[in-house]
Amino acid sequence: MSRMSRTLDDTLIENAQEALGGKTRSETIRIALTEAVRRRRLAEVLEHRGKIDLHIDPEELARLRAEG
Repeated sequence: MSRMSRTLDDTLIENAQEALGGKTRSETIRIALTEAVRRRRLAEVLEHRGKIDLHIDPEELARLRAEG
């Protein structure tokens, strides 16, 4: 983890803190960054929705596990 010194909009941080429930500025920023990454990953997963066949019967699952 690294320390940074940046100038941030106080009103924006306060609004984010209220919206996200962060107790400190640092916690609020961590929550906001974590949420941004989570949303990007979710969007990436949703791009593949319907393109990958995940219907695997128990026998096929056992075979795939055995293959390692």
